[in-house]
Amino acid sequence: MKRILLLPVCIVLLVGFVYGQGTEQVGSASWQRYTVKGEPFSIKFPTVPAMTTYIRSAGFQKDRRERELGAYADGVVYSIFSLEDGDPRAALKSSIEEIGSSSVWDRQTEQDLRVNGFSGKQYFWTNRLGGTMQLVATKNRFYRVQAMGATSDDARVKQFFSSLSLGKKGEGIEVSDGQGIPYNPTEQFASAHLDPSGQSFTGVHVERKAILIIKPEPAYTEDARKNEITGTVVLKVIFSSNGSVVNIRTVSGLPYGLTEKAIDAARKIKFIPAAKDGKFVSMWMQLEYNFNLY
Repeated sequence: MKRILLLPVCIVLLVGFVYGQGTEQVGSASWQRYTVKGEPFSIKFPTVPAMTTYIRSAGFQKDRRERELGAYADGVVYSIFSLEDGDPRAALKSSIEEIGSSSVWDRQTEQDLRVNGFSGKQYFWTNRLGGTMQLVATKNRFYRVQAMGATSDDARVKQFFSSLSLGKKGEGIEVSDGQGIPYNPTEQFASAHLDPSGQSFTGVHVERKAILIIKPEPAYTEDARKNEITGTVVLKVIFSSNGSVVNIRTVSGLPYGLTEKAIDAARKIKFIPAAKDGKFVSMWMQLEYNFNLY
């Protein structure tokens, strides 16, 4: 299964704890600081983020570990991607070069950046929804940090980026691979921004389709690998107005746990919900996960 490692995936769809800093109220969410065991970073999220770890084979070199954490709240997706690499500066340079061919980020918005003494670049998504991405290289890590769905002057976006701490042992709530905890919108936000009908629409009946920001790839099971199982798992899901993937139905599955792995990956998807009549609405979507041995 192919995956773009350094640039974010952003596609308009057709379809135990160790506590550090305390809770901080920003917007309608109560933010807390999170970290990952063994990772030299921490950052605040509006809820417990979903996390996926990948181990990438690097040939004769040491395998590379990638991690992506993401959370959604009130129309905004927040994420941080960490790449353990022998040459983070090369990863940073490669990502900057890819900006030129990106349909999301505008190279002309590039700004120099320093975070905790480490250099990087900042870019903006010129879509009216707004988005900010920071690329930073430390001594042994490359980071991509994003907030999608609000402009850089939004208090929530400022809170997110200003909370980023790099280059030292992370302090905060330790998270591990999993689906995290979906954000529960406040009654005030729901009444003002969510479709009260609860109806689920198809893509042709919304004004703006759901925008997928993070789509983790599912892992192979050992039994499936041993039996050389390949193919595609097809799921029909609802991208709900509150930012969660729900009502997951299997259209076409695969044996040896691959269907379950696809469902687990689908639950980790982070997206900006579809919109209709000025409200966030739920939308039906078909997801396909290809399993190939290579």
